[in-house]
Amino acid sequence: MKQGLSLRVSQHLALTPQLQQSIRLLQLSTLEMSQEVEQMLDENPFLEITEEAASREEFGLAEADAPVSQDIRDFEYSASDSAASSSADDKAANSSESESSEPKLEESWEGDGTVESAPDDSEWGSDAPARKNNNDDSEDVDAAELARSQESLQDHLHRQSLGLRLSDEDRAALHFLIESLNDDGYLEDTLASLAAGLAGDDLEQAEELEQHFSMALKLLQHMEPAGIGARNLGECLSLQLLDCKNTEEVRAAMAICNQPMELLAKRDVKRLTLLCGFSEAAIKLAIGVIGRLDPKPGRRFVNVERNVVVPDVLVVKSGRGFKVSLNGEVMPKLRVHDIYANALKQHKGQGGAALQQRLQEARWFIKNIQQRFDTILRVSTAIVERQKNFFMHGELAMRPLVLREIADELGLHESTISRVTTAKYMSTPYGTFELKYFFGSALGTESGGNASSTAVRALIKQFVASENLNKPLSDNQISDMLKEQGIECARRTVAKYREALRIAPANLRKTL
Repeated sequence: MKQGLSLRVSQHLALTPQLQQSIRLLQLSTLEMSQEVEQMLDENPFLEITEEAASREEFGLAEADAPVSQDIRDFEYSASDSAASSSADDKAANSSESESSEPKLEESWEGDGTVESAPDDSEWGSDAPARKNNNDDSEDVDAAELARSQESLQDHLHRQSLGLRLSDEDRAALHFLIESLNDDGYLEDTLASLAAGLAGDDLEQAEELEQHFSMALKLLQHMEPAGIGARNLGECLSLQLLDCKNTEEVRAAMAICNQPMELLAKRDVKRLTLLCGFSEAAIKLAIGVIGRLDPKPGRRFVNVERNVVVPDVLVVKSGRGFKVSLNGEVMPKLRVHDIYANALKQHKGQGGAALQQRLQEARWFIKNIQQRFDTILRVSTAIVERQKNFFMHGELAMRPLVLREIADELGLHESTISRVTTAKYMSTPYGTFELKYFFGSALGTESGGNASSTAVRALIKQFVASENLNKPLSDNQISDMLKEQGIECARRTVAKYREALRIAPANLRKTL
């Protein structure tokens, strides 16, 4: 085999660390980005939070040290977007020449320059409370910390016990029972076993403790939430029924709770009628009453981390149209620490290269965050423009929309639109929705047009809400009703949409 040398010319796009960070920030949710900012503030001394609005010059775009590849601009934005804002960038670069003697950085990203989609400086200021520096010892907590904080079941019960006039022994017994509850609010151990565990071999002391526990249990079971301190499911439901009005169905429900729970689970109406001594109609009504009770009253106090929906974009009605703006409360007001940056500029000595790299990282991080919010605003503005009927008439007027339509309109890649619309939320006059909510497939109509799948699901929900409870609509009937509206929707498609809406089948809706 003969060996030889050959030259090959090829083009490829290299994802620089700055571009990788930009893509990663774009797909983060608001809470995740807040954690990313906090981590960056701890790691980078050149980064700080300011209470004032950060102007674009303070983002260091004209003072960075290394040039940027043109591939970054071409990766996300079209040439038309770059040309539209190049004149504005030249002005920003010229204004900073007198303030810095460092080499200038070529702009690698620009907004589209429109009035509606480009955020002004005031939007970056907001009135949201912010830390003054990285080492702020303020006792203020942010919204994410408040959302995660939640009172435990034990704290909730201990707070109620403070208003009871009890002896020291009874108060200690009540405290012990509260601490013995499980996450669902049940007392799993018997009073005798709890007393024996404390008294040991002393039978007399065990009996005395059991008496204190019995009285403490009665007090515990009268606390909020209703049903707390029960030993089994039947007792839990019975305690909640005590707070209901004394009617025939409530009395029947109390009788059902005294029977084996297997009969209630199987909905064995005939057997329950014989055992409880009530009519079949009263038993059916009683089952409905029991279905509205909470079988796990303590579960709501379980300290699980909750994801709070914080809107990134706000849409409000303005005249005949709608105004789209960023939520200033979720936008971090970051800037490069002036004192550290000036000190590094004046004393470039040993170790200056490493510090210069940290300064560059801080500038890139601020720029990428600004790019993230600008991209979210551009995409949101395009969505509002396409879905005007939704903002005027609700989800029944939603039109079909796919990611490619927005990508082609803004000159972005379809994957970029997917990242922007994931875990980003928009506050509208009809509620807060994820940006992906406004995208939906199309269903054909008799007139040759298209109907959005979101609008079809809203119609199905409307049909089910107005149906006769004694004769609920089947999937075939709903399909026929949609055809009467001019929408071609097969029965299996109706079943898929119904399951997505968490609507039970016709036979179960009739039973319930």
